[in-house]
Amino acid sequence: MAMAAAAGDEPETVEVKLRAVGPSRPTTLRLPPLLSVAELRRRVAHDRRLPAPEEGRLRLVLRGKTLPSQDDGDARVSLRDGDTLIVAVAPKPPASHLRDDDDEEEEEELKFKIPQTTTWWKRKIFTFLRDKLRLPDILLMGLFSISMRAWVMIALWFLLAPLAQKYDFGPLYILGTGFLIILVNLGRRQQGDVSAYSIFNEDFRELPGTLNTERIDRDIRAGQF
Repeated sequence: MAMAAAAGDEPETVEVKLRAVGPSRPTTLRLPPLLSVAELRRRVAHDRRLPAPEEGRLRLVLRGKTLPSQDDGDARVSLRDGDTLIVAVAPKPPASHLRDDDDEEEEEELKFKIPQTTTWWKRKIFTFLRDKLRLPDILLMGLFSISMRAWVMIALWFLLAPLAQKYDFGPLYILGTGFLIILVNLGRRQQGDVSAYSIFNEDFRELPGTLNTERIDRDIRAGQF
């Protein structure tokens, strides 16, 4: 009877294989079949030669499930002989002051800023729109990238639009606005610039390497084909 009871008792310890994430070799530990997760973490940390403050970075996986963190002191785990415990050590996060500095620098780089040479009244408007109305930077960029002349033209367009609608010139007014925008944005050619279209060049001069029917005819007559 005593021998049968002893045979049915649980073993005092079981052999568990520790397999670390990385190039290190697996090791084995003799552990009780039932123990708390906190005690298991302490023993694994001792085997991995981790100091006590570093136990919080341990991640343990048993039978495909991640064991609770050390904050859960009541959690217990049942081990079987031959179990494999996967051990990983989370990397240390950067220091808090380094993270804060990096975040602040990135935010400062992404913020829209007006040039230092901007007039004082533009600075006042910019400060009011950004700090009081909290407009997004993309909208501030669009507002302050438009010149004063463009703002006058926009205001004049809105003033004349009701008159055009009143006298049934709405479609012509919109078409004229489109042509005006095209003409204004054509730009001016600098001295020495040549257009890709010979009709716009002086003496209809073509760009070097231009292939047209006259050149093909000239090459054929010269025997280059």
